[in-house]
Amino acid sequence: MFRRTRRLATLARSWSLLRAIRHEQDAPELFYRPLAEDTATLLDALSRDATGSGLTGRAVLDVGGGPGYFAAAFAARDARYVPVEPSVGEMAAAGICVPGSVRGDGQHLPFRDASFDLVYSSNVAEHVPSPWAMAEEMLRVTRPGGLVVLSYTVWLGPFGGHETGLWEHYVGGEFARRRYAAKHGREPKNVWGESLFAVSAAEGLRWARAADAELLLAFPRYHPAWAWWLVRVPVLREFLVSNLVVVLRKRG
Repeated sequence: MFRRTRRLATLARSWSLLRAIRHEQDAPELFYRPLAEDTATLLDALSRDATGSGLTGRAVLDVGGGPGYFAAAFAARDARYVPVEPSVGEMAAAGICVPGSVRGDGQHLPFRDASFDLVYSSNVAEHVPSPWAMAEEMLRVTRPGGLVVLSYTVWLGPFGGHETGLWEHYVGGEFARRRYAAKHGREPKNVWGESLFAVSAAEGLRWARAADAELLLAFPRYHPAWAWWLVRVPVLREFLVSNLVVVLRKRG
């Protein structure tokens, strides 16, 4: 099962995305455009594996769509793409206009029940104070038989502190924030306790197993397929998974 998705998860892909991530702060386009293409390709593969059909004609909700880099990648696959983003500044930052974009909070999605075929969120759960309330909202607006794909950065992984460093967050989120501010003379984009929170892999798996949906797959997003077994090992997964993806099918 999920053969298409597994075929995408190569070491070359992992290395390419790891190289791109270093541009997130200084040249966002060099990071977000490859990430957008990878995300759309991944979701298309997941949809084909789980439902037999790709993204063509599917209503797709992107919870936390950011500055809009993802729209073109989904348009190229003929999906009906709708991004929802709480920050007007974030939506306008790259000068990208996305028709149909919605300003809203992922923890209180402004859509009716069962509105979308596929609802996904990429690297947002760690930025909201109630990530599982957001996950429940994602499930609410998904149609029966549709997919929910939640991907987020695990706090104890190397990128849990985001731009504040690779080790500083292990001392503590507040320490990492203060050290970044002292070093750069400004607050980080992701401020501990305000826009960055500690989210574990165990929490995501616990929510997915208890949700009113079928848990189809859980895997580390940026790892080759041969390393997916890490998700099954408690404690180890918190440090080595880095970014957890859970894929659920809503029950009818």
